[in-house]
Amino acid sequence: MTERTLNREILRLAVPALGALIAEPAFLIVDAALVGHLGTTSLAGLGIAGAVLQTIVGLMVFLAYSTTPAVARLFGAGRPGAAVSVGINGMWLALAIGAVLAAAGAASSPWLVSLFGAGDAVASEANAYLVVSMWGLPAMLIVFAATGLLRGMQDTMTPLWIAGLGFGANALLNVLFIYGLGWGIAGSAAGTVVAQWGMVGAYVLVIRRLAATHDASLRVRREGMGSTARSGGWLFLRTVSLRAALLATVAVATGIGTDELAGWQIVFTIFSAAAFALDALAIAAQALIGKELGAGDERQVHRVLRRTVAWGAWFGVVVGALIAALSGVLGIVFTGDATIAALVQPALLVLAVAQPIAGVVFVLDGVLMGANDARYLALAGGLNLLPFLPALWIIAATGVDDAPGLVWLAVAFFGVYLLARLGTLGWRVRSGRWVTAGVA
Repeated sequence: MTERTLNREILRLAVPALGALIAEPAFLIVDAALVGHLGTTSLAGLGIAGAVLQTIVGLMVFLAYSTTPAVARLFGAGRPGAAVSVGINGMWLALAIGAVLAAAGAASSPWLVSLFGAGDAVASEANAYLVVSMWGLPAMLIVFAATGLLRGMQDTMTPLWIAGLGFGANALLNVLFIYGLGWGIAGSAAGTVVAQWGMVGAYVLVIRRLAATHDASLRVRREGMGSTARSGGWLFLRTVSLRAALLATVAVATGIGTDELAGWQIVFTIFSAAAFALDALAIAAQALIGKELGAGDERQVHRVLRRTVAWGAWFGVVVGALIAALSGVLGIVFTGDATIAALVQPALLVLAVAQPIAGVVFVLDGVLMGANDARYLALAGGLNLLPFLPALWIIAATGVDDAPGLVWLAVAFFGVYLLARLGTLGWRVRSGRWVTAGVA
């Protein structure tokens, strides 16, 4: 494979993956836009319910990340039937986990909402949305696993089409249920749940055809589920460490002041938007590394590593330059307040400088996921918190506020934490211990 061919292969996987990644948060954006017209009480309720759902779903993303490398290895080894069977086991596992979460979540929704301390009217709206939405959790998790299956089979275009159709169906159903049938905020949840199960139906049709083509079994296999669960368990712990870092940063921002918390929300929103593009490269790296390891081609594995890391770094430079150029106006775009814009600009410049590092970190994360080095990723996640949490404590203890406080918060997250991740991931990649060719 020439350099040009490899570049095309990376783009072939990364560009559709980016579209599918963007479609995921678009569901909540549509819900917010439509529910917002019901009034501020309903919108506040959606904010609480959305926070609960995003936390649960964010912790379950391991279902995609554990399925992709397992499928990719078998696909690269020339065993597409076994690859599809492994992915189907991941879907069965997702259904089992989702069913438990849906039942437990629906029963505990009033308690979960009460943790936010909202007034009775807002809590009622949040609970109405959350109870209905919980029954879409199995569908969301099945979609994660099915997406991981197709990524492992080197197909990111089909998930893009299904995500796009699901987004369109979600918007139409929300309008119908909220305003046509007058169901209010519960109608928004119902529309999203129906759209999510519709996406599952589309994936089932696609994967049944794949199974028939490659003579793969559709039945659940306990040993296959167990293997996916073990790998997914380590990736779950990795995700917990990431969430802990995010929550700790928000807690410190809250303690600094209201304006600083609002400013951090702007900075982190820009970081999250940039992360979609960088994550798409990580997905391409994950799929290609898994395939080449399965094929036993270690030389090609290292070529993919070098090329995707270079893409990540250069794309980080481009994204960073764009953020720096817009840093003076982004605060006004979000709030219309020149004071807030001046407050966040220095922190946005820190974010811009850190983008090349973020690009490399995200790709290295994808490389080790593709190698199914899940146990190390979980352990590294804990190690990364060791320098980061004391840095946050120093910021909180010194009482620094205003623009300097926000800058130091950005330095802690985009400097200390990202560099810690770069160190642990880079050391592992340089060690070569993750390169285990063939199929275990």
